[in-house]
Amino acid sequence: MGLVPNPDGSVSSAVSTASTPGAATSGAPGTSGAPVSSSAPKAVDKESTAGILFGIGAYGLWGLLPLYFFVLQPASAVEIVANRVVWSLIFCALLITVTRAWRVLGAALRNRSVLGTLAAAAGLIAVNWLTYTYGVTTGQAVETSLGYFINPLVSVLLGVFVLKERLRPLQWAAVGIGFIAVGVLTVSYGKLPWIALTLAVSFGLYGFVKKRVGPRVDAVTSLTVESIVLAPLAAATMVVLAATGTASLTTQGAGHFWLLLASGVITAVPLVFFGASARRLPMTTIGLLQYFAPVLQFIVALLVFREAMTPERWIGFGVVWLALLVLTVDMLAATRRSSAARRLARREARAGA
Repeated sequence: MGLVPNPDGSVSSAVSTASTPGAATSGAPGTSGAPVSSSAPKAVDKESTAGILFGIGAYGLWGLLPLYFFVLQPASAVEIVANRVVWSLIFCALLITVTRAWRVLGAALRNRSVLGTLAAAAGLIAVNWLTYTYGVTTGQAVETSLGYFINPLVSVLLGVFVLKERLRPLQWAAVGIGFIAVGVLTVSYGKLPWIALTLAVSFGLYGFVKKRVGPRVDAVTSLTVESIVLAPLAAATMVVLAATGTASLTTQGAGHFWLLLASGVITAVPLVFFGASARRLPMTTIGLLQYFAPVLQFIVALLVFREAMTPERWIGFGVVWLALLVLTVDMLAATRRSSAARRLARREARAGA
């Protein structure tokens, strides 16, 4: 599936559990050829379990994010995003201080290639956050969840048109089904589902841009640089809102004030969880866990916000889910073939030795 999308847009390189600490141990000194220690499988299982729990934590928090935006009313989408940027920057600065990573941040800011790429990423994630927050705060949370369901299909299309990748038959089938779903939903909504499409495209492009940075920048440093890029505009927005009397930060009581300040923590914590998960799990598992977020968003929209779902919309969503099912089946089959090929190569290498 190429890029692994997630609601904060970060793209971390996930390594297979075979390369995690404790995944393989050599024999003790003087016991050349001794069997691998029995503690190795236990260590791998422990790492995999921790990775899955971190992944569920990250995608679970992203999936429940609409509830947080709901309790921030009457704050507007613009005010929420502006506060999110400013307080995220402050919280990230605290994290970098605790982890003593200021040199890493300085290196990223001095590297023109990294800084330019992350500046572009910052613009894309700003569009994504504004669209997502607008959708949730205006009673269109169902459509925002649709955007993240469609996102994997956008990632596949980016692979074709930008990276010139060749798709497998099932991938082409999934993309075709996805286009049919958009057509059905357009008829259902009476208009193009622009919120969902904006989220999917901006998020897909964001993931693609972040992929160019690769492992040169960790998740927290990346978020910090992006926040630094956006902070001047975000701070200016907060000042303008306060000057025009449309800011809610200091006018809705202490509870509202601290809830808005908490946006920094709420933005950064799932990102840290995702990084911990990506280090412990293969990309296939991360790719499956990503569906937690839009599923939870969809459930919240229906059960908590009581948004309407017409029969036509159910059909449209059903077609989207069919496309994702086809894409997931293809991904699992490709992973299985790749694993079998690696095992065969290792056996042939051992036989040749």
